Amino acid sequence: MVKNWWKIVSILLLVYTLIAGFLMSVPRLNIINESIRALYFHVPMWFGMIVMFSVSTIYAIKYLRNPTTKNDVLSVEFANTGLFFGLLGITTGMIWANYTWGSPWHGDPKQNGAAIALLVYLAYFVLRGSVENQEQRSRLSAVYNIFAFAAMIPLIFIIPRMTSSMHPGSGGNPGFNMYDLDSRMRMVFYPAVIGWILLGVWIATLRIRIRKAEEQILELEDYA
Repeated sequence: MVKNWWKIVSILLLVYTLIAGFLMSVPRLNIINESIRALYFHVPMWFGMIVMFSVSTIYAIKYLRNPTTKNDVLSVEFANTGLFFGLLGITTGMIWANYTWGSPWHGDPKQNGAAIALLVYLAYFVLRGSVENQEQRSRLSAVYNIFAFAAMIPLIFIIPRMTSSMHPGSGGNPGFNMYDLDSRMRMVFYPAVIGWILLGVWIATLRIRIRKAEEQILELEDYA
């Protein structure tokens, strides 16, 4: 129980996010209206994606310095979880855009940048699946992982701010904090960010345990 305290915290924060996110009052902003509640889900999932990809990149660097199976497994599984959160983030963003912009995909620079970033990471898994030699696969994917992370930063955080964008905080548009007059939203938003990130770590650790179990089964089959 002591070791799993953070899992309990994750569950409690996400339950709180679901309840408070749908029941607490929100600012009555033009066009956005009640759809602003998507902020509690869409944005924290992007935060989760960034954290998962960051951890994955750290272990990719560790693998290049110390090529162990553990570093490789941690890198790929955190990348898997990051991609999952990215897909959730882009899906919730499309739902939000459908109600505020009139269509799920508006060609917004941040939407396009996020889609390209996810495609870059999808190519990472294609690369891993195309190389049979385990050592070469791990080394090539570690190098590519670093490249993918380096490409993601400008695609999501830099280029949209330099061009015309409908996203808050991009292309000269004010961020939420500038026109969000209801500070009670922060009481839900920040716990939501922590809760989704902890859930991402939980998913990644489960995938790592499954990968280790599969490797142990293969080893037993080889001895049999």
